[in-house]
Amino acid sequence: MFNLLMFNVDWPSGRVTVPTGRMFEYTDDHITEQFRASDRTPLLDRLTSLPCLFCEEGTTTETAYVGQINRARIVGREVSLEISVDADVPPLQNSMIHANRAELHMPSDFEFSRNHWAVKDVDLYRFLLRNVRPRRQRPTVFQIPEHENIEPTLASAMMPFDAGFNAVYEAIQQASSNAGLRCRRADDIWENAAIIQDVVALIDRSRIVVCDCSGRNPNVFYEAGIAHALGREVILITQSEHDIPFDLRHLRYIRYHNNGEGRAALTQALQARMQTLLGH
Repeated sequence: MFNLLMFNVDWPSGRVTVPTGRMFEYTDDHITEQFRASDRTPLLDRLTSLPCLFCEEGTTTETAYVGQINRARIVGREVSLEISVDADVPPLQNSMIHANRAELHMPSDFEFSRNHWAVKDVDLYRFLLRNVRPRRQRPTVFQIPEHENIEPTLASAMMPFDAGFNAVYEAIQQASSNAGLRCRRADDIWENAAIIQDVVALIDRSRIVVCDCSGRNPNVFYEAGIAHALGREVILITQSEHDIPFDLRHLRYIRYHNNGEGRAALTQALQARMQTLLGH
């Protein structure tokens, strides 16, 4: 069993209060009987022995935590809780919990829109082993958020920061616009002190990443690797097939000439590929 606490409170603070009147909502009667005394007082010592899923209302990007109640006491009509979060379990999103609500004995969508404390007859950690990827070692050169947040209309261009590529960037922007996307380049952004963080953040948010391998620029190769590692849709373009690195030559790419006619053809080819990736 586990405690499900669905309250719009500051869970990471470790100290919260919840109303006693919301306890045992969405809980089967036979379970409630195990955790309530004959005078209907909650048996806090039994409840605190269970693992907990700490949530706030919602079914999308709200953050939930796995942990335990270290101390609980009734103060008037509220329960004062001291909690801790399990550092070995990454924060969850309500969208994942909602997608697996039947397995967690949460069949009603209304349960995600009401503050309450329920007890579920489910092995929470067995559920987590089946459905949550273990926390992996984090990068140290740059930071990536715990949960991805792809902007569905954002494309990005990874290319040399050279005036000779400005017209190429304009062709990429035009293709993106024609496909219903907006395209940005890292030099359009200054959100962090280190440019690599701006580059990675842009890639991480992008629906599609265009990488221009022309001139065998090592920065572009590095950025293409990051995009592939993050699972982004990557479109390779180049002025010469010899500029495609050996490890990427099994992938299709768009070859173009850096003149007016060639860039126009690039725009058409990129737009077609983007529309295919977007399912248009």
